[in-house]
Amino acid sequence: MEKQERLQRIKAGAFLASVAGISAFVGFGATVAAAKKTDPKYFNKGLHGSVELADAGAILALRALGWGSLYAIAGTSCFCYGIWKLSGAKDLKDFRIKMGSILPVLPKNNPPQSRTEFTGMNDLLTYLSEEYGKKK
Repeated sequence: MEKQERLQRIKAGAFLASVAGISAFVGFGATVAAAKKTDPKYFNKGLHGSVELADAGAILALRALGWGSLYAIAGTSCFCYGIWKLSGAKDLKDFRIKMGSILPVLPKNNPPQSRTEFTGMNDLLTYLSEEYGKKK
C-alpha cells in the first residue's frame, strides 16, 4: 500500500512539474512578445546591433525571463489553489477521492481489444489510418 502511495506521489509531482514547465515556457514567450510590442525599436536593435546593443538585448531577455517566470508560477499556483478550494478537500487523499468522483472513470482495456505492439512509427501510423473510424 505504501509503495502505491509513493508511486502516486511521484506521478503527481511529475504532473505538477510538467504543468509548471509548460506554464513557464508560455509565460516566457508571452513576456518576450509583450516586450517586443512595447519597445520594438530596441528589441530589434538588440537582435542585430553592436555589442552595446547586444547587452541591452540580454537585459531585455533577462527581464522577460523574470516576468515570465513570475507569471507562470503565480498563475499555476493560483489555478491549483483555486481548484483545491473549490473541491472543498481537507487533504490530498480527500482531494483525490473528490476528483475521482467528479472525473469520468477510464475503462479497463484488459485484455486489449486492439494491437498494442508496433514495429515502428510507420506501422503505428498505418494501423491508425486503417482503423480510424471503424466500429467494432
